[in-house]
Amino acid sequence: MSVCVVMVACSVGEQQFLKGGIAQELRTDGRKRLTYRHTYVETGVIPQANGSARVRIGGTDVIACVKAEIGRPSSLQPDKGKVAVFIDCSPTAEPTFGVSFYLALLLVLGGEVRNCLLILLWLFKDVF
Repeated sequence: MSVCVVMVACSVGEQQFLKGGIAQELRTDGRKRLTYRHTYVETGVIPQANGSARVRIGGTDVIACVKAEIGRPSSLQPDKGKVAVFIDCSPTAEPTFGVSFYLALLLVLGGEVRNCLLILLWLFKDVF
């Protein structure tokens, strides 16, 4: 299983700013360190999907959906199934990261979700 760690370099001034905020228990938006943003979750937001949700935490809004379909197995492996994962993310969500960052992130996330699904299918192979 692979792990993707993305680190963004901070200047000395940015590090001091962050450390000062931690020492004063303040965040850049004025909240205290342990004050959480309001969280809102709504499910079934995309009727064409088999499952979907919208999660809003403060000013951050994320929509996720799952679409599944049953198809025929390959004629070469008629007793095997197929799992394909596609993930999409808008590069405008964080404009400081370039398109190549998002492409790499989507590939890694897609592979990890696929691996998790395959592990779950293997664990529950006697159930399905």
